[in-house]
Amino acid sequence: MRVFKFGGASVKDAEGVKNVVRVLTEMGHENTVVVVSAMGKSTNAFEDVVARYFEDPTSYKIALHDLEVFHQNIIEELFDGSQTPVAKRVQNLFAQCETFLANNRSPHNAFVYDQVVSYGELLSTSIICAYLNHVGMTAEWVDARTCIKTDNYYRSAQLDWERTQSVIQDQIQGSVLKVTQGFIGSDENNFTTTLGREGSDYSAAIFAYCLGATEVTIWKDVPGVLNADPRVFDKTQLLDHISYQEAIELAFYGASVIHPKTLQPLQRKEIPLYVKSFLNPKEAGTKVGKGVRMQPEVPCYIVKKGLSLLRLSTRDFSFVMEDNISEIFKLLHQHKMAVDLIQNSAISFSVCVQDKYRNMDALLLALRSRFDVQHTANVNLYTIRHFEENSAAALLKAHELVLEQRTETTLQLVLK
Repeated sequence: MRVFKFGGASVKDAEGVKNVVRVLTEMGHENTVVVVSAMGKSTNAFEDVVARYFEDPTSYKIALHDLEVFHQNIIEELFDGSQTPVAKRVQNLFAQCETFLANNRSPHNAFVYDQVVSYGELLSTSIICAYLNHVGMTAEWVDARTCIKTDNYYRSAQLDWERTQSVIQDQIQGSVLKVTQGFIGSDENNFTTTLGREGSDYSAAIFAYCLGATEVTIWKDVPGVLNADPRVFDKTQLLDHISYQEAIELAFYGASVIHPKTLQPLQRKEIPLYVKSFLNPKEAGTKVGKGVRMQPEVPCYIVKKGLSLLRLSTRDFSFVMEDNISEIFKLLHQHKMAVDLIQNSAISFSVCVQDKYRNMDALLLALRSRFDVQHTANVNLYTIRHFEENSAAALLKAHELVLEQRTETTLQLVLK
């Protein structure tokens, strides 16, 4: 069994869907599970629906309608305008979404988010599976919500591995191509949950682990894992081979090609991960595996933008020791802050965080009841793995340095 994952960029339009057929034709499709993300920028568009629902309830239907038109246009192009059952299915999925929003009584943004944004994957896989069968490539649609079982921590659900493995091994049988969704699962009450943004990679790893797959391939619009994001840095290099450990380090620091949770289950069963270009599927791409050195050995650049830097100090000049640090982390956890960098001295503590749930004002209020707090908003965190003497020269010339931290192999810079 193999697992292929196609991201939103690879299925952003009808031509992208047709290219999925080309990739599967060239690479083979028996004994294969295909995990698919939402089409193009659909996830962002569904997020906008949720935002409108809470902030301007009169306008969310307009955003939903635009999304339906987008998906129906892709269907018309794929099926040459002919009437197909999938067009009706897409219509029904949007009707379900609208019914949920009309009848929802939950005030919790994260719960509503998961119920609504998950439709992106349900739509994309419905269309792709129908098209595969249309062109003679027999495929079965699998609802990932019946396979991926989680707790109810909406927007970042934690996996119930035992239940998930049992269900996947029971449902995913036979050699026929399976098409399922990334990113989504369900809790014990069968409400939809999501695994966090970019969680489709993690979904692919979950299926691979539970099925004992021989390999996982993530199909991207880049030739493989690069040493920097080509949208940010001018000169990038392809990494031919990297170890699980190195890939986990890169993911931890925020490398966008591989989701942070993806690699642990693959490492446990030593399942190789390939990152390849969906435009050139025969090219080698990057292999992530056990015990291989990074080739070539070059500095790797990772950037996280739009973060907040908090500098805390005690009012009585007492040491920032276990009690204070414990209280700080308790508050960070309560306000759902993603921590990206920590630095402390005897009487001060600095932390760089991502305010995904927009809880910064509440966090600052809680922290200022005990500490003196300086808040610097909208900073960028640059991480350089395997840095060399001049690796940061261009960055420091172009930006203001706010904070620096380095270890033997990693240099981190908070810049404005």
